Amino acid sequence: MPETKAPLTIDVFSDVVCPWCLIGKRRLENAIKLVPEIPVEIRYQPYFLNDWIPVEGISREEYLTKKFGSPQGYAQIAKRVSTTAAQEGLVYNIDKVSRQPNTTDCHRLIMWAAEGGKSLEMKQRLMDLYFTEGGDLTDREVLVKAASDVGLNADEVRKRLADGTDIELVTQAAEQAKAAGIQGVPFFIFGGKYAVSGAHPPEELASAIRQAAAEVASAAAE
Repeated sequence: MPETKAPLTIDVFSDVVCPWCLIGKRRLENAIKLVPEIPVEIRYQPYFLNDWIPVEGISREEYLTKKFGSPQGYAQIAKRVSTTAAQEGLVYNIDKVSRQPNTTDCHRLIMWAAEGGKSLEMKQRLMDLYFTEGGDLTDREVLVKAASDVGLNADEVRKRLADGTDIELVTQAAEQAKAAGIQGVPFFIFGGKYAVSGAHPPEELASAIRQAAAEVASAAAE
């Protein structure tokens, strides 16, 4: 039998409240469709876009005021992001977002979902909740329901959220990403060799996948 080709790893550093990460996720998915001959394994890594936000979160108005001077200061950026998201078939309902969360618990859910091969679904569900539905990601029952939506056990998730499981692990991973020089997300590392920063068009990401796959294959042949 022919040897099965190992998938190319794609490490994605992003946050569920980062609008360009939402767009970058969709563009990566479309890029993968452009290179069906290259099997891939996507691994979502924790990153805190706003590591200064307290565990309980803050109001969206307070967040926009602190970060952009005022909610109006974000208006033009929001319009551009919303338009770009729509071009990718995504819905960014900026007016529905009322609470800016600390995303530690969200990253914990994604980590736990990965145990059953559901990390991509968990990531998308949390992003849909936040950007499209205006869900409050500081509400643990909202998170439990989101986890249940993608097939995780609600009672187990509720218990793990309450007892602090993996908080330190997620926090350390996010801090290590920044210490390694990752200052903006989404940030992609293809095959552990080729890094791309930003939500680039699918064609560019597909090119990076091809280049990384070729480098990995070359290294394996040496």
